[in-house]
Amino acid sequence: MPASNAERPSGGDLDDQFELLEELEANTSEEIIRQRAWSRIQLRVKVVVQPGNTSDVRSMKVAGVTGDISSGGCQVLLPVPLQVGDTYRLGFDRETLDLPLVFARCVRCRLIREDAFESGLSFFQAVELDDRLARGKAA
Repeated sequence: MPASNAERPSGGDLDDQFELLEELEANTSEEIIRQRAWSRIQLRVKVVVQPGNTSDVRSMKVAGVTGDISSGGCQVLLPVPLQVGDTYRLGFDRETLDLPLVFARCVRCRLIREDAFESGLSFFQAVELDDRLARGKAA
């Protein structure tokens, strides 16, 4: 049933909708990559993920692997999902990537298949990667 004139959006509302549509169209993968604060490096490193709170640290210990890493965060592949918004401590394989224990917040998690979940983690403090990556690649 067609909307009555009272239910139709006004011209201003249509302008807003067109602006939103243009903004969505501009969000191509190239544009998203250009807007990132940190450049990402494709790097496969073993990582152990545990809850960030000391009182919860023994409740979970999951081994996984990174997909990429930047100074501001990383992507990890794990056999269990992480809770978006929760904090975690990450222990990287020091022989491959010489980083101390890092605390991060899970900002996204998606199902890849029944036994694989991809999570995006944002570090609470930026990490220096240049020297650490050179040592990791030399190994």
